[in-house]
Amino acid sequence: IESLLSQTYTNWELCLADASDDAHPEVGETCMAFAQTDRRIKYQKLAANEGISGNTNQSLALASGEYLALLDHDDILHPSALYECMKVISEQQADFIYSDEADFYNYPQQANNPPHYKPDFSPDTLRSYNYICHLMVFSRGLLQKAGPFRSECDGSQDYDMALRLSDQARRIVHIPKVLYYWRKHGGSYSQDMQQLLRCVASAKRALTDHLARLGLNGEVEDAFSLTNYRIKYALAATPLVSIIIPNKDHVAELDSCLRSILRFSTYDNFEILVVENNSAEAETFAYYESFQDISAEYERNPDNTIKLVNYDGQFNFSAINNFAAGAAKGEFLLFLNNDTEVISPAWLEEMLMFAQREDVAAVGAKLLYPDYTIQHAGVVVGIGGVADHIHRLFERNEAGFYNRLQLAQNISAVTGACLMLSARKFWEVGGFDESFAVAFNDIDLCLKLRQAGYLNIYTPYAELYHHESKSRGYEDSDEKRKRFADEIYRFNLKWEEVMEAGDPYYNPNLSKEHGDFSLAVDDD
Repeated sequence: IESLLSQTYTNWELCLADASDDAHPEVGETCMAFAQTDRRIKYQKLAANEGISGNTNQSLALASGEYLALLDHDDILHPSALYECMKVISEQQADFIYSDEADFYNYPQQANNPPHYKPDFSPDTLRSYNYICHLMVFSRGLLQKAGPFRSECDGSQDYDMALRLSDQARRIVHIPKVLYYWRKHGGSYSQDMQQLLRCVASAKRALTDHLARLGLNGEVEDAFSLTNYRIKYALAATPLVSIIIPNKDHVAELDSCLRSILRFSTYDNFEILVVENNSAEAETFAYYESFQDISAEYERNPDNTIKLVNYDGQFNFSAINNFAAGAAKGEFLLFLNNDTEVISPAWLEEMLMFAQREDVAAVGAKLLYPDYTIQHAGVVVGIGGVADHIHRLFERNEAGFYNRLQLAQNISAVTGACLMLSARKFWEVGGFDESFAVAFNDIDLCLKLRQAGYLNIYTPYAELYHHESKSRGYEDSDEKRKRFADEIYRFNLKWEEVMEAGDPYYNPNLSKEHGDFSLAVDDD
């Protein structure tokens, strides 16, 4: 209550619904004392305890404001919390707002974890965990569309509400500032295992209902830890997937890649197009002659035959892949480096379940170095001056920043070393930009898809090894350095507005020097 009285924005009311039992009269006494000194505080003693959702609905019934903010009875608001919310309401006509937050034990200075610096609205990230949480503010009109709190979701009622509000919201705005301090103590749901399990069951109910409302056919499962979730979307069909693999010599790497696909893949409707580009070794062409024998060795469907496509021009990653995509028969394209090896048998299903959605374009996988450290878990634009992989060199099973390494999530871009999308969407944005011959062509493609209104997704449930830069790499020459610098310049020029705005799936409080989610350093 004192944190609310300290707000710099003063046009508020506090609605207190008290369901305390007779053993705790001091609660009502305290509330009444505050209400008597400030007319903005409304207090009502409830006749019965209706549970967290029922009691919150009673509190909402007291409210007269155009916007509603949720404050737990043991938490603290930053003094400028309401001001910051009203600022985005006024300037951006937001009807659903959330902020960054931090948790603590006795005082805000006693932080339990690093602050939770969140991404902008990310529907798939929200389906993996309730990253919105606090502070959550929404318009009365939006609440009327979404409906009141539901008792069947008690324990995860805020998660259920966030999902239902996001279904209906016109303008969702994230404020990248810590405006809410969440107190953790022994009586918290998060500290009591029985209560926590009930919360998890309620969250799964909320997610299941959310999927049904949107017409998405998926099952909700547990993920990396309690309060994290995995949606397994049903495949609407089993379309042909064209796996496109550029190659120049490096027979051993290519053979490992092809055999891993044929040996492990549980999805059967695919074709493999090996794109030959300027190989010089006789061994390579002799190996190409064995493609039919390799397919037969694994008793694959004849449609899975490995096919050779010849591209005779000089090396240009974008042109090579565009050429091969033009020859592909698949409804979906999967661009794959020749120095990758499949780990997850269901890797194609795990990527296709997202790529089949109309709102999704590029889907990327978790790629590991041979020592089981992370090579790729999504790309953030702006890190290192252009773009870079996040969580690079983390251990395979580490949680990452707020478990994000282990959760399916929206991301600005994914690496072209393993990238799936529908052929229709690929050609809709013009395929790869051939002016980016070596670098940033995959990031450029993903940004074009994002610009067209599609979501891009990283999934940790499709895992492959990536022996990065084995097959080509950057040669240490003046010519290569000049070309690389030129592509950096052209990328930054082409995407200047995106670079200035910042990556919506990252957070401006986090480092742009490193992809490890460390805090940004203020140069001033």
